[in-house]
Amino acid sequence: MEMAQYLEVFIEESKEHLQNINDHLLALEKEPSNIAIVNEIFRSAHTLKGMSATMGFDDLANLTHMMENVLDAIRNHKVTVTTSVLDVVFGSIDDLEAMVQSIANGGDGKRDVNEIVARLQRIEHGDCEEKPKEKETNEEVSGPSFALTYDDFEKTVIVQSKEQGFNVLEVMVTLQQNCLLKAARVYMVFEVVEQMGEVIKTVPEVQQLEEERFDSTFLITLLTKLDQEEVKKRILKVSEITSVDVIEVSTEENQEEVNVENVEKNVQQIEIKEKQEVQANQQSTQKSQATQKTIRVNIDRLDSLMNLFEELVIDRGRLEQISKDLKNAELNETVERMSRISSDLQNIILNMRMVPVETVFNRFPRMVRQLAKDLGKKINLEIVGAETELDRTVIDEIGDPLVHLLRNSIDHGVEMPHVRQQKGKSEEGTVRLKAYHSGNYVFIDIEDDGAGINREKVLKKAISKGVISEQAAANLTDRQASELIFASGFSTADKISDVSGRGVGLDVVKNTIESLGGTVSVDSREGYGSIFSIQLPLTLSIISVLLVEIADEKYALPLSSIIETAIVKKEDILHAHSQKVIDFRGRIVPLVNLKDVFEVPGDVKEEEFCSVVIVKKGDKMAGLIVDSFIGQQEVVLKALGTYLTNVFAISGATILGDGQVALIIDCNALIK
Repeated sequence: MEMAQYLEVFIEESKEHLQNINDHLLALEKEPSNIAIVNEIFRSAHTLKGMSATMGFDDLANLTHMMENVLDAIRNHKVTVTTSVLDVVFGSIDDLEAMVQSIANGGDGKRDVNEIVARLQRIEHGDCEEKPKEKETNEEVSGPSFALTYDDFEKTVIVQSKEQGFNVLEVMVTLQQNCLLKAARVYMVFEVVEQMGEVIKTVPEVQQLEEERFDSTFLITLLTKLDQEEVKKRILKVSEITSVDVIEVSTEENQEEVNVENVEKNVQQIEIKEKQEVQANQQSTQKSQATQKTIRVNIDRLDSLMNLFEELVIDRGRLEQISKDLKNAELNETVERMSRISSDLQNIILNMRMVPVETVFNRFPRMVRQLAKDLGKKINLEIVGAETELDRTVIDEIGDPLVHLLRNSIDHGVEMPHVRQQKGKSEEGTVRLKAYHSGNYVFIDIEDDGAGINREKVLKKAISKGVISEQAAANLTDRQASELIFASGFSTADKISDVSGRGVGLDVVKNTIESLGGTVSVDSREGYGSIFSIQLPLTLSIISVLLVEIADEKYALPLSSIIETAIVKKEDILHAHSQKVIDFRGRIVPLVNLKDVFEVPGDVKEEEFCSVVIVKKGDKMAGLIVDSFIGQQEVVLKALGTYLTNVFAISGATILGDGQVALIIDCNALIK
């Protein structure tokens, strides 16, 4: 069988199972006696082992098997869940993730895991030398009659079947030790058995067999008209079976207390059981149908679809321009209808590209656990709004900035347990990661209940670094003082560590977020904690802009940055500190002449009025002087390419309906 075609699915599903194991291990640490959590972890590990073996990644399968043995020992109460035990299991997860990543990068998934395997084996044999699964099987299969026991209902069925001429046989099937797809072999055995009669009991239960939760032997109690030899011969035709043992069930002990009343009672039980099975099958079918409504789509296909639609948006703008010029009623009607349909299509495509921020947030609980342990702190991470969705292109970029901010909150924000106690706080600090929608933006807040930002320390550092003068520092509000930590190369750490900034300031976080069209701000109260707030656009590829004209050139300003447009009289323009400013609703707003910024050629016209676009960046504002406003439009944002990476205040370009190219202005770069 050609496995390459399944490799992509294997990688994605492996990552999902590893993430599921990570999440449940963290839950298990809080509830060490909850065996249901252990079973959930075991199921994911077992599935991952089977997938890895089938795909031929033996190292991955073997390490998962060793981890599975430890989990099995835990759920059989052979091993107690402790922090040290979980540390070893977490360590094995790290190796498994590295192996899967190696496979994803085109490698063979091999890794030296001798040390972690030895640690897992020591844990497994810490309380007993006997493997739980072997012990379990030996208990089930002992003695000449396989020691199967039956309840009253099953006894009645056996007696009635004997009276009607059926043979009641106990069948023990043993698979080969190296059998990879055990569940598939079980299925094939059952297909053969069910053609010969009716199965009334299995050990282990059917669900455990389907999930491969058995070693190599399983038992079936069969009602059939065939004799023992024929049953054995037919089952042995299934491949990868070592042996089949068949014996007849004695009815002497089963005939006890079987009277008419019992028969009637059990007939009712059979009817109830049949109804339950029908209902279960219906639910299973419904669930299956619901599952089939979702499919995996390669992200490259979505990117291609988005690129094609971007071209369609450009052509749509061109058609709208032609329609406006020709003033043909039928053409106008058709173009309007096409615009409505393409707008609906645009929404569908954009929604297809939306991914829950949960895909990024999922890796943080494990990271926070390890970080708190390294720092000797107690941290409770709360995640709110993980279902909030963002465009995949944004999701891919925000992981590192969030890691940096979380590390910063835990390292610099939350105090040591004894310090928190002295301040009257609980030993355990709380870091809250919250995501939510607001308008066309997604907000992500990182909030902690730590020490907050020390104003005096920040100002002292900022003055010494030359970021701000002493005179200006004295007039800053607390929030403005806190914002200084985003200055280039700024750090209040007394000692550079590997934990938070690693010697790199928060200016890197700020630059990354702003490159995505977003903003980051901080609000802090000394002694009570800090909130870092990130604002991000829902999508980056298709944006709404205001088209403006400067001389004979057209430029686009993102609507997300615009507060409003205004016509300002020349006499209302003031001068302060060699800077043109206007009084905008009681605030002094500096003016920026875009003709000067972009050195647009053309004659300077003396007019009584000038057109101004008021833009914002956080709490700061600026007025951009343009020659005229053209109107609002949806455009496709195109990168300028590798040769134009350092163009000041230009974030990209777009093609307009008339075929002209308009540069898209980065308003953030123009606001000081």
